[in-house]
Amino acid sequence: MSAPPDARTPDAPHTPLPYADAYEGPYAEGYDDRYDGPSAAWAAADPYAAALRAGRGPLFLRRADGRLLPLEVERWCARPDPVDLDVLDRCEGAVLDVGCGPGRLVAELAVRGRTVLGVDVSEAAVEHTARLGGPALRRSVFEALPGEGRWDTVLLMDGNIGIGGDPRALLARTATLLAPGGLLIAETAPVDVDERFQVRISDARRTSGAPFPWARLGAPALLRYARGWRRAGQWTAGGRRFLALRSRRASSSAEPPKRTAVISSQRARKPSGESPVADR
Repeated sequence: MSAPPDARTPDAPHTPLPYADAYEGPYAEGYDDRYDGPSAAWAAADPYAAALRAGRGPLFLRRADGRLLPLEVERWCARPDPVDLDVLDRCEGAVLDVGCGPGRLVAELAVRGRTVLGVDVSEAAVEHTARLGGPALRRSVFEALPGEGRWDTVLLMDGNIGIGGDPRALLARTATLLAPGGLLIAETAPVDVDERFQVRISDARRTSGAPFPWARLGAPALLRYARGWRRAGQWTAGGRRFLALRSRRASSSAEPPKRTAVISSQRARKPSGESPVADR
């Protein structure tokens, strides 16, 4: 899950990336790496950052009605499990992980020699990803990103289809990030649900930050919002549910050729075999 947003400070000075002097990752050419996103003041103290640094919860999204939605911090901070690895095997070409959290998926793809980038608004998440050897930027998906319109796969894992609380807006933004005919793999709720609500981060002892919008969607709801996309696959594994969508902005080929690129800053290793996206 991506970290919660924070209020911007108008006319605040640009802040360098927390882990590097300049962005040198995928599609760096012409990209302005100055950070003008959420302020970093909350990141050192809020329960989300503390949980990532500790590698464990408890951690929740607290809804306005008092309901707690548990967040799986221990799984996010662990190595990718078999369900995660199956998702990564389905990825095509250059991969953008939106709301990368502590970076387990970004790091695994980097080890495979894939072109990959994680984006997250949490400084703690970006730092954790960098420590694992994965390239990451502290950014919101709705801000300017490197390689817009050139990514082959976008990942919205761990409930990140809820980012911004507006699935239509998130899908529209994702379409601008993907190359024509690109692939979106989203992890949905395991049940048929379509909810929008305001939440705050809580560790059950304290609740931090201003409320922010979130959404919770099952696969049927996501498909209803996915106009301009075609379904490329749908599957359930380990109690988790996934939906693959392909942009209709494809060229003459219905299935563009898969491409595997190597990150220049990573030692190249033999990539894993890529599996076609299909129902399983």
